Amino acid sequence: MRGLIVTADDFGASVAVNEAVERSHLDGILTAASLMVAGDAAVDAVARAKAMPSLGVGLHLVLVEGKPVLPPDQIPALVDHTGRFRIDMARAALRMFADPRARAQLAAEIEAQFAAFAATGVPLDHVNAHKHFHLHPTIASTVLKIGGRYGMTAIRAPLERGDHGIEAWWARLLQRRMRRAGMLVPDQVVGLTWTGAFDAQRMRRAIGDLPPGLTEIYTHPATADTYRGSAPGYRYRDELAALLDPAVMALIDRNGISNGHFAYHQTPS
Repeated sequence: MRGLIVTADDFGASVAVNEAVERSHLDGILTAASLMVAGDAAVDAVARAKAMPSLGVGLHLVLVEGKPVLPPDQIPALVDHTGRFRIDMARAALRMFADPRARAQLAAEIEAQFAAFAATGVPLDHVNAHKHFHLHPTIASTVLKIGGRYGMTAIRAPLERGDHGIEAWWARLLQRRMRRAGMLVPDQVVGLTWTGAFDAQRMRRAIGDLPPGLTEIYTHPATADTYRGSAPGYRYRDELAALLDPAVMALIDRNGISNGHFAYHQTPS
């Protein structure tokens, strides 16, 4: 059996992202989206999500390169002079591991983001983190402890087939740990190598070569290639086109692939 989850990250970052999520779910293959609760267009994203109950919406924890939920003066170890999260992931990761004050502030911010998601009233489909920062063992432990109180049942382990680097090692460790805790974790993720450039040709190749088990395809669609906070060089519109490609939809149908959000794959058949 081959199961599929097609996810869009950065839901709520911009109206351009939210528009793409809506279009690619209603008219394409998108089945899940990960919400930035402090994103510039988070309110708009929640409104769209409530109008699309078949879309699985998860929490996209932001702990680097973004805006916190808590006031900056409550989490000084996590933010820079502008009040936003730091952009140096290596330095931030080291401080979260070594500094008890940073760990306490990290827990408070993660709790605040889970609480903000719960306050939307949208069911929690899954959890992941911006820049896959939940690979950090301190963050993973904190997410597991806090997420359980908010109904977390599924999480991404960013493990791509054929990847044997240090990040893949951490991803396998995360996958095993979260599964032991009862979480649904897909067997592999497709799209890490093509982040920002997951066009229709690559999407067709990915669907045509889908391995057995449960695969998450992770994407970054938007209706514009630049918006406030967009990543330079990302081909957001090409990723949207891939999610709407009729040839991709036909491949899923022809190959009998079961495509749904995380909760869909947790429901007994």
